Amino acid sequence: MLKNHFQTKLIEAGCDEAGRGCLAGPVFAAAVILPKNYKNEMLNDSKKLSESVRNDLRKIIENEAIDFAVASIDNHEIDKINILNASFKAMHKAVSQLKNEPQLLLIDGNRFNAYPNISHKCVVKGDSIFMSIAAASILAKTYRDEYMEKIAKEHPQYDWHLNKGYPTAHHRAMMAKFGVTKFHRKTFNWQKQPELF
Repeated sequence: MLKNHFQTKLIEAGCDEAGRGCLAGPVFAAAVILPKNYKNEMLNDSKKLSESVRNDLRKIIENEAIDFAVASIDNHEIDKINILNASFKAMHKAVSQLKNEPQLLLIDGNRFNAYPNISHKCVVKGDSIFMSIAAASILAKTYRDEYMEKIAKEHPQYDWHLNKGYPTAHHRAMMAKFGVTKFHRKTFNWQKQPELF
């Protein structure tokens, strides 16, 4: 089972994003505050869970978290400020929407733009270590997947309902055939798979 806290004195919020390596759609981020002694043996990095388990856990997290928020930054802004800054901005936006102000942010990854007046701790592979980050990863992923399935109906040829905007061979082949849509990130090199992916 993952750890339920980094420390016990401060109110912690776990933060994570989804969709950073996609060619289309927004980047989503979530912030989650869990009870101090929270236990859930199923919680894990969203990438290690099946879609059905993620969706089940989303309902559990939303019911049992002290507080949670989900936010997104669209592809147009990603093109303007780059995906790393957009990921941080989405996390900031999610934190700002919490009704309970955290005193410490647990960030998945090794970098973060400091949030005003709140300390943070970056944790590499944090979504496989801390429950609150894992919960944030699940919310960010499920909310983003839901969004991509919705816009897939407008552009069915790209198979976003299946690939969720990631650079699969089919997605890139359809971009070569039909071009880019209003949802594509135009600064991303889709013809040659970037190291980011």
